[in-house]
Amino acid sequence: MKYYIPLIFLLSTLAGACFPILQSRYVTAADIERVPQSYDAPLERRNVALPCGQWADYLPDTSHLDHTPMRYIRVNVHWMNSADTLFKFTGKDAEVYAKNLIRAANYDLEKNRSMYLPYGNETPVLPTRYRYLLTPRPDDPNDDGIYFHYDDELYYYVHRGKNRNLYKRDVFEKYGVQMDTVLNIFIMPHHPDSIASPTYSAFGVGVALSNAVKVAGIYANHTKYDDYWGFRGIWNHEVGHILSLSHAWVNDGCDDTPQHDQKCFSIKQPPPCDTATSNNVMDYAAEQNAWSPCQIGRIHQRLATENSTQRKFLLPTWCTLKDSMEIVIRDTVEWNGAKDLEGHLTIERGGQLTIRCRVSMPPGGIITIAPGGMLILDGARLHNACGELWDGIVVQKIANEAGKLILIAEPKLEDMKHTLEE
Repeated sequence: MKYYIPLIFLLSTLAGACFPILQSRYVTAADIERVPQSYDAPLERRNVALPCGQWADYLPDTSHLDHTPMRYIRVNVHWMNSADTLFKFTGKDAEVYAKNLIRAANYDLEKNRSMYLPYGNETPVLPTRYRYLLTPRPDDPNDDGIYFHYDDELYYYVHRGKNRNLYKRDVFEKYGVQMDTVLNIFIMPHHPDSIASPTYSAFGVGVALSNAVKVAGIYANHTKYDDYWGFRGIWNHEVGHILSLSHAWVNDGCDDTPQHDQKCFSIKQPPPCDTATSNNVMDYAAEQNAWSPCQIGRIHQRLATENSTQRKFLLPTWCTLKDSMEIVIRDTVEWNGAKDLEGHLTIERGGQLTIRCRVSMPPGGIITIAPGGMLILDGARLHNACGELWDGIVVQKIANEAGKLILIAEPKLEDMKHTLEE
């Protein structure tokens, strides 16, 4: 825990002491150095339209991975069945399966693979930095976030034909739980009449509808305890849609996603499919276990956008101060995308941090500029995203060397306990 007493200058109690003493105090207007917006050396100001709005500014920095804290998407799982339990996969077995399916989907997020396409590509493989978290109702100690519903009118899924219901929301409206903050995943069987048709394939399929997902095919294809691995790609694909991603074979806004022949479903098919099959999460293929940099950047951009639908599904880990999550800047860093920090922020000697976008400090959080450190606010907004107060900015000095706070464009400093005017 950091403790600061404003305006304290520590004095040695030893007469004739000659060693310098570190001084710390909250920054005042007198500590600020203002630079014209045309200033271009050594910090070249970007076009004002660029910061905050570009997916590339939300990519995890592998040199400073702690600058992109892990994000947790809250989910629950609903098993639909007929009133007479036509499908016998239910109860404890289904609960274990649901938890393992989430674990398998998180496994692929953790192990993000190199893309198969373009063949021989050198597209960077970046950490995804988000995971799923099974989330029960907090006011019910018996709730585990997994639900069973028996309803003859709403239990089934029809993907094709005049009676298709994949886009209907009736089942969400009746059985959804915490839909404003938790992504609801509905596991549904294909309709028995559909399965009976020789032209209907009860394949694994899903659809994403704004704040909920339908997945079908598990009931028809469940044969052993570990076949959840075969459905993790469908889960990640549909949640990818929820998180703003489009199919990779269309104009999806990402130049690094592969164009490919959709006739190739697996690299195990004969040539040319051995080198023409995609494994991108947003393609249709046997493997859906690769996220491109653009896709990751776009996801984190949406998760960092205030009031976005996607952000509402996140566990708000930034609303609690964690000393272990302190970020220490020791080199030259620029933040051009929005961030929600979970710990203190310190710019050490030789460190230089430029902020051009929104940064939320946790309640009670402190920004410390050490002697020889520099914080540059270039049109930034510093605030607390939880409706609470963060502590403020502390500048340190030792001998004649002090931390520097430089303003290039006027920042918005909100929710600060110790404001600049004090």
